[in-house]
Parts: sequence; C-alpha cells; structure tokens
Amino acid sequence: MQRNQGIKRAQFLAGMASAGLAAAVLPAGRAGAAPPGPRHHGVVYTVGAGETPGTAFSTARMREDIRVIRDELYADTVDVTGDGVERLTATAGEAAERGLRVWLQPTLGDAPERDILEHLAETGRFAERLRRHGAAVDLSVGCEFWLFVPGIVPGDDVFERIRNLLDGTVDPVAMQRRLDRFTAKAAAVGRSVFRGRLSYAAAQDDEVDWGLFDIVGIDYYSYFPHKADYVRELSRYLRWGKPLAVTEFGTCAYVGAPRTAGMGWDIVDNTKEPPEIKGDLVRSERTQAAYLLQLLDAFAAVDVYAAMAFEFVTPDAPHRPGDPRHDLDMASYSLTKTLKDRPDDPASGWHWEPKQAFHALARRYRSARTGRPRTR
Repeated sequence: MQRNQGIKRAQFLAGMASAGLAAAVLPAGRAGAAPPGPRHHGVVYTVGAGETPGTAFSTARMREDIRVIRDELYADTVDVTGDGVERLTATAGEAAERGLRVWLQPTLGDAPERDILEHLAETGRFAERLRRHGAAVDLSVGCEFWLFVPGIVPGDDVFERIRNLLDGTVDPVAMQRRLDRFTAKAAAVGRSVFRGRLSYAAAQDDEVDWGLFDIVGIDYYSYFPHKADYVRELSRYLRWGKPLAVTEFGTCAYVGAPRTAGMGWDIVDNTKEPPEIKGDLVRSERTQAAYLLQLLDAFAAVDVYAAMAFEFVTPDAPHRPGDPRHDLDMASYSLTKTLKDRPDDPASGWHWEPKQAFHALARRYRSARTGRPRTR
C-alpha cells in the first residue's frame, strides 16, 4: 500500500434484485478464448477523510469516480477501502448499484483494537446486506495489520513501525504471535456478521493462517526482469488450494520505481515546507503503465481470482507540471494525477486526469470484459 499520505448513501436500494445486478453492466461475453488476465479485474478506491479541506471526501465526486471506473476504466471490481463506516458503505453501495463486484475492506488504523473490530463489524454487516440483495461482494477484514494496528509492531504510527522493521529492532517471534492473535480476532468478527467469502490483505512475506479465510489476499509489489520469476513467486500462494486475490499491485510514475519493491512512495522529504521530491528522479508515466501490464500477464499465468490495481486517485499527492521538485504525484501509485486549481491553497478545488497507466489498464480491462463470460 502507498504510504506517502497520512494515513449518506449507506443503504443499498431496497428494490434491487439479483437479476438486475447481473445484467446491469457487463455483457454476456463472446464465444472463444478469453483474453489473458485475472477472472476479475479492478482497482482500489480509498475513501479517507482527506488531509486538507480541499481533499475531504465528497459523495458527488465518489459517484462520478465509480461511474468512470465502470464505464471508462472498464473494471468489473472495485476494492473499497479506507476508514469511516459511512464513507465505506456509501461507496460500496454505489459500486453495487452500478453492477460492480465489491471487495469491501475497512482499514481503520492507529485506533484501539476494540474500535478497529467494531468498525469492521459495522462495515461487515453492510456487506452482508448487499450480499443478501444479490450483490457480488467479498469482505476483507483488513490490510497488513502489523502496519496499522497498534501494539503488533512498536511505533506510534505507520512510519515509526516501518522504520523499526527496517532497522531490525523488532522481535519477530513476538510480532508474529501478536499478529496471529489479532488476525484470528478479526476473522471471527468477520464471520459473525458476513456469510459470504472472507479474506484479508496480507503483505507478501506475512505468515497468515489462511485456514481462517476463503480467499488468499496478497498486496503484491515484486519486481523481476522476467515473467517466469513472477509466476514462480505467485504460485506459492496457491498451495492452500484457495482462490488468490492480488489486493494491491502497482508502482509510481518515475524511472526505477518498480525496482523499489513497494517502497516507491518513500521519495518525499516531508521535513521541507512544502514537501520535496528527493534527488533527481525522472517522471515516467510509461514506466508505471508498463509495470502494471507486466504484472497482469503474470497474474493470467497463475489464474488469479481477482487483481486490484493500487489505486484510482490520490488527492493529497498533487501533480505539479513543470515543477519536478514538488511533483508529489511522482510518489503516488494512482492511475490518475491530481491537479489543484490553486496549488498552494489547502482549500483549493481539484480535478484528476488519467495517466498512461489508466489508459493501459482500460485497454486491457476492456478486452477482458468483452471476451470473458461474467462469473460470480
């Protein structure tokens, strides 16, 4: 997951019928061989509160984004993640109304365990209501708990925990014990409120008891020069005999970003005001797009159940054309670039424009949509 950020339409339409959802968006598909790609192809959509008044959550903006995800990105799945039960449920409801498969993943962080589990329970109850109304929905109990749940790894926030891990100041045995305990709690809460398929978004090297879940979920940020290396690594996640969902994949838009193995966001000097990009990096949307397509090819080879590109938009990492030192979008994994009307005003309005990665995925996703019969 990208780390450079500080980390009510909540009811599904009562009259929605299962048959209506099934026919709402996707064509039935053509006969013949399906194009390469996961069975479900999607994007992560984060519903945080925003870091500034100008980037606060907007229901109207969210609805338009969900329309674009369906009609212009040609995704069939949206990974609705972030915190705030009302934001999560409003977005999941909108996606389901538009016929999209919903991967609903609450990620309340840096809060007491009790609050995190209650946040999960409330979100899971809504997911169950969607499921009962016929929506295609999977519930993930969270993302990389060692990073977001206090007490598993020492540190007051996400950044301190990452530093402690990188510095080797963490007791791995104790960390694993605490991680296992909380993961089991979260799985139990998920099961208690949701009757559909349950998952969790783990980091690549996490040790997880996948017996607790129906779908193996992995945030995947590896870099290899050859497709065969990806296939070899991904295949190890199939040993549990369960569907594999790539719950995040992507990279940033600068030369060399894919080689950072998920740390591409760590190029911002936040001690400066305004924050600056470190070094003399070269912006390259082409690099980002090529990496995404490379991974999709690998996912096809191991029959991945679902893959969600990280992420649709990152409002708090604006692009500054002509100002590479302050082009925070270079540290973003977003498929779109945020452009502020008034770059130095926290309350400024903004809009996004598609990057090359957006167009590359749209072409691939459109091919998958028109060539593959829809499955549930």
